[in-house]
Amino acid sequence: MSSWLVSLEGTEAGHDLALGLALMAAFLHALFGALQKGRHDPWLSRAAIDASYGLMAMPFALFVVPWPEPHMWPIFAGAFVIHVGYKLAQAMTYSRGAFTVVYPVVRGTGPLFAVIGAGLIFGEHFTPGQWLGVAVLLSGIFGLAAYNLRHVTVDRDRLVPALALAVVTGGFVALYTTYDAYGIRATADPFTFLAWFFMIDGVFMPVYTFRRWRRIPSSEFVPLVARGMTGAIVAFLSFGAIMLATRLDKVGEAAVLRETSTVFAAAIGWIVLGEKVGPRRLALMTLIAAGAVIVEFAG
Repeated sequence: MSSWLVSLEGTEAGHDLALGLALMAAFLHALFGALQKGRHDPWLSRAAIDASYGLMAMPFALFVVPWPEPHMWPIFAGAFVIHVGYKLAQAMTYSRGAFTVVYPVVRGTGPLFAVIGAGLIFGEHFTPGQWLGVAVLLSGIFGLAAYNLRHVTVDRDRLVPALALAVVTGGFVALYTTYDAYGIRATADPFTFLAWFFMIDGVFMPVYTFRRWRRIPSSEFVPLVARGMTGAIVAFLSFGAIMLATRLDKVGEAAVLRETSTVFAAAIGWIVLGEKVGPRRLALMTLIAAGAVIVEFAG
């Protein structure tokens, strides 16, 4: 499968597959975010997910995929540090603000920085039509955040710090998207990067949150572990999809298309978390989707 994927790089078929993978990652990333914002402590939810995907990835990394080339070890070290910063910022954000308020800001800040980073690092350039699409998408995302900020009444006193942290988290999203795209392109087999990344990345949060585990009721332990295992599978599919998309096609386009996750997040917030979605928010979500369509067809 690896050789087949590599053969599609830079082709029309590769572009179409990257589009599908980016949209799949969008839905799954929204689901992943909601899993961390449920009834459990976001720190423990993330730790349960990380521990699960680290353990699941271990046999694949050690016994299935080719071992990383020597030059990959510094790349893995850099990815580890960046993702630690991202997880700390994300957990602080989700523990302070309503999901439908902070999530759009995180996802809106990320693609703008990622597009700029892809231009500087990979020499990618957007057409004027694609920049228009980015503007439309971002107007919908930040409009949604502004609307939510005005109308959400839960934890009102913590919303401003939560929004500031959401911008920081968005910066980390752009950083890891660009850096990990570089990493998955630096190895011959893309699945080598993915397997080793998940095994290494699964270490930090379980260790960092060790003391918190002793404070949860015993009745919540099994549901939290189950949430972690579910989140691990979602993470494999979501992160794996967007990373493969960045290897097959342009990093900037994949980053922008993934941010249609805001639409899916609003739907999940409404259906699963019981957060209201009215006609104005629906219109703003339509802007997000329209911006993504413009980016794709103006390329």
